[in-house]
Amino acid sequence: MDYGSLMPKKPHISMGFGSLKPKKRKQLMLRKKFLLKNGARLLEDKLRNGVGSIQVFGDEELRKEAMSYAESMVLGKGGQGVYKGILPDKRVVAIKKSKISDQEQLEQFIDEIVILGQVNHKNVVRLLGCCLETVVPLLAYEFVSNGTLYHHLHNKTSGATSLSWDSRLRIAHESAGAIAYLHSYATRTIIHRDVKSANILLDENYTAKVADFGASEFIPMGHDQISTLFQGTSGYLDPEYLYTGQLTDKSDVYSFGVVLAELLTGLKPIDSKGSREDKTLATYFMKAKREDLLLEIVDRQVLEEATVEQLKETCYLACICLDKRGKNRPGMKEVTMKLERIRNTKLFNE
Repeated sequence: MDYGSLMPKKPHISMGFGSLKPKKRKQLMLRKKFLLKNGARLLEDKLRNGVGSIQVFGDEELRKEAMSYAESMVLGKGGQGVYKGILPDKRVVAIKKSKISDQEQLEQFIDEIVILGQVNHKNVVRLLGCCLETVVPLLAYEFVSNGTLYHHLHNKTSGATSLSWDSRLRIAHESAGAIAYLHSYATRTIIHRDVKSANILLDENYTAKVADFGASEFIPMGHDQISTLFQGTSGYLDPEYLYTGQLTDKSDVYSFGVVLAELLTGLKPIDSKGSREDKTLATYFMKAKREDLLLEIVDRQVLEEATVEQLKETCYLACICLDKRGKNRPGMKEVTMKLERIRNTKLFNE
């Protein structure tokens, strides 16, 4: 679809609706209204500046043929509703309904489109397109069928498959590689800003797909940090970022360290039931490390399946990612290489 043709060049000039039938004219006027309200001009400006290309779906392609908003089709809620749908070409997709109530949320929504429009990595969920002609804007993503890493680690009573150690290590490696790509290999440095197990999706082969870029930020060329309002998820937030307000790529490293600790222990990032003295997993994990008790909190399945060297190296990696001082944390590229080496130690010893 030609995006530019959707927008009037000058709002004060007649749209040329006079010769249309009243019903058709009303539909077109409503369409223009939603386009403007949902950030069409903002998206057009950003795309014009060379930050990628996006397929723009028409209202009927997504709303009428692709999906209904039945509860049976709900994949997730949270800040936005996510629904399973089918495009006219029979592709299964995940469609996110964005709830925009102010200009800041609108800009975040448009930024998510722009960011994903230039990302091309096998372990990052792919944005297929967007629709701005509906009451609330819609984003269409590739459908990732096997739920979230959080679900598989923490909701075992609801039928989720228990992940083997080899699968956990591979998922960690794939996710780290995706984040390293965002930090180092994309056209501009992208800070995810909400790395967590709930934002790592698993496909039918349990391949990791990093998702949800609604909070992400670009780091301008020539800079290594930006000042920004706090955003993220409790239990994963970088304490240095909370203290200084300075967002860097090391903030994602800290959050990834929490994910590593989850994979090792099977524990949730926040102890909502009050069974631990230290409510956050990061604090609990680091305390266990200081007291030389890490093996006592590692998940039983991990203890049975991992080699001693793998356990030692992975626990150490999680700890340096969770260092309170960002300058002491490794970069995600280094984390990825360390995880690859840890995975290979078992192969070399077999």
